Amino acid sequence: CAAVSSPSAFDDDPNLGRVIVGAEELKDRVAALGKEITADFAGRPPLLVCVLKGAFLFMADLARSIDLPVEVDFMAVSSYGSSTRTSGVVRIVKDLDLDLSGRHVLLVEDIVDSGLTLRYLRQNLEARNPASLEVCALLVRDSAGEAASDLRYIGFSIPDDYIVGYGLDVAERYRSLPYLCAWAGPI
Repeated sequence: CAAVSSPSAFDDDPNLGRVIVGAEELKDRVAALGKEITADFAGRPPLLVCVLKGAFLFMADLARSIDLPVEVDFMAVSSYGSSTRTSGVVRIVKDLDLDLSGRHVLLVEDIVDSGLTLRYLRQNLEARNPASLEVCALLVRDSAGEAASDLRYIGFSIPDDYIVGYGLDVAERYRSLPYLCAWAGPI
């Protein structure tokens, strides 16, 4: 997966398949999302809630591209465990530190697959009485269907390949790739 012009430790990695979204395309889309969010949230700076671990790189870049005084908080949920397929059960591993009451919350997700985790998070966060709650997902699978219908901000629609890079991993590896590519290794 030779997606960059300079040599990389990942250049000859047989586990990496085709590039799905290149580094420049990611940078441009995140900047565009930042401008859109800035306009939509003018006068009501959002609290960005990052879903760990996959969305941390995306949220860092997104926060820098929003021209408002944003705040950030983090939560971790698990529906995968150590597998690459969802277990069907969502659980909170790390909860938020901040109170959401009366806040304008923007949930920042890495990827929307079936929508199971997103539905759970929406219900959980809505119960905390935010003034508003919107979702910004970097990636939405083509097969997500209804799960994607009420997302306010979407970075990219992607095929159903397992994706790594830009925060997304396999067994905690490949998060540091500056682009997104299909996983070609064993699952």
